[in-house]
Amino acid sequence: MLRQIKPRNARSKRALEKKEPKLVESAKTCLFLHGTTASEVVQLAMTDLHSLKKPNAIKFTKKNAIHPFEDATSLEFFSQKNDTALMVFGSHSKKRPHNLTFIRMFDHRVLDMIELFLDPASFRTLAQFKNKKCAVGQKPLLLFAGSVFDGDTTSGGPYVLLKSFFVDFFRGGPDVDIDVEGLQYMVSIAVGEPSDEEPQPKAHLRVYSIKTHRSGQKLPRVEIDEMGPRMDFRIGRVKEAEEGVMKEALKKAKQLEPKTKKNVEADIVGDKMGRIHVGKQDLGKLQTRKMKGLKRGRGAEAGDENITMVDEYSGGEQKRPKSST
Repeated sequence: MLRQIKPRNARSKRALEKKEPKLVESAKTCLFLHGTTASEVVQLAMTDLHSLKKPNAIKFTKKNAIHPFEDATSLEFFSQKNDTALMVFGSHSKKRPHNLTFIRMFDHRVLDMIELFLDPASFRTLAQFKNKKCAVGQKPLLLFAGSVFDGDTTSGGPYVLLKSFFVDFFRGGPDVDIDVEGLQYMVSIAVGEPSDEEPQPKAHLRVYSIKTHRSGQKLPRVEIDEMGPRMDFRIGRVKEAEEGVMKEALKKAKQLEPKTKKNVEADIVGDKMGRIHVGKQDLGKLQTRKMKGLKRGRGAEAGDENITMVDEYSGGEQKRPKSST
């Protein structure tokens, strides 16, 4: 644990307030670091991921003697020191070649981890694709293709956890409005169907730039062009989060919960529907349409058998003949 520092000036006070918990969290910062041995493929892959994550990314160049699955003390120290919620640790060994370990933090403690082993034969960097790249800080479209991504993080397998990692990695900060012109690239992660020969198939990561052209209609014609990087990897070790810690990490502040209005609901489409409560009505006092032809005469009583009716056309009075019983 780091010692608590009291701010000595306004600048350090603002820096400490920036690290405090907020109702609406800002974009998650990712820290990139590697171990004592890291292959060239791992370092190039981390450089490309760092470029896609900018400006919410920090990269260390020095070697660090860290083994995430054995001892995560150093990772937790770096997380609290640099105020990062995500980490990518690169390493290389004979047993685990070209290894990228994705790590998530909660309260600067390790929440969960997953290992990804890169395939050096199919790996391509950003620089190997000679085309236009996306601007810094843009949010991508995310596409997950494969039935293995169905489910949630509690009951799903390692591929569901992998999907959760990449969503956190590329999601950025909270945005209310989306500008279509700002959608400049797409990240596609596809996995084939498991089989007896390959129970855990490889995951294929591709990044495409999005181009729009005039189509003569209301909607433009959309084309995609691969811009890199291109990565194929298989899943290694997985450390899942504890149920109680994950429940605490997913908890939302009460101030952010939408206030429910009484007798107001929304249907599946999103249209508002209201319920109105009306008290008991006295139908005897109900105001109906008045007709001159049904008016009683001036001298008529309620119990009289001879009812005088008014003829509004002739202006005179007519007597109804007494009915014979």
